[in-house]
Amino acid sequence: MSGRDKIPQRAGQGAPAASSQEEIASFLQEVRARAPAKPAGVRGRLIFSMDATMSRQPTWDRAQHLQAEMFHATADIGGLDVQLVFYRGFRECKASRWVSEPRRLAGLMSKVECRGGYTQIGRVLSHVLKEAGKAPVQAVVHVGDACEEDIDALCDKAGRIAMLGVPVFMFQEGDDPVAGRAFAEIARLTGGAHCRFDSSAAAQLKELLCAVAVYAAGGRAALEKSGGAGARLLLEKMGR
Repeated sequence: MSGRDKIPQRAGQGAPAASSQEEIASFLQEVRARAPAKPAGVRGRLIFSMDATMSRQPTWDRAQHLQAEMFHATADIGGLDVQLVFYRGFRECKASRWVSEPRRLAGLMSKVECRGGYTQIGRVLSHVLKEAGKAPVQAVVHVGDACEEDIDALCDKAGRIAMLGVPVFMFQEGDDPVAGRAFAEIARLTGGAHCRFDSSAAAQLKELLCAVAVYAAGGRAALEKSGGAGARLLLEKMGR
């Protein structure tokens, strides 16, 4: 057997560990350095994912109005195309067509009602991989309050999304610790941000959503220029 045909030793038998902290840090730094792949003059694309399970019913109507306002923050920098994805009930996970007008998105959102069921974040991430494989996607937003799935499986998909240069912004309603860990890891791996918001603080969610929309439409430079509390918070989170 030649030297190059030798079976490598397992970790713990004298061989180096498969992934050192330095390698992980280098990978994350590379992901964060990637700008959204959007040529000048081309509209940005953002996938907006909503948890429409029954636990979100108390704040659902208010959230629908706020989410549509993302568009207005991007009008001066080229606009934005958005695709709505939501899950609810028994394995119901649907995606809309791409829309470019606030009224059309608001109309789509108004047709969605909350239904009992488990989270389906993994199916959302699989959809992101499919869409980003067809054409560049500048950002993904997910708004939810829970995670009832295997975190390692979700992180595997998040890592593949990261290699496509798509940051995922995980907005967590409430303070569920399991959801917090999952959301934070997905955001960390993709170079996005994990932000908690108070269900009673409508203005806070609006600022965060608008900041992501600006980022998707014009990149980090546009976000830095826009100012505002939401933009500052996202920049701080993304800089980690």
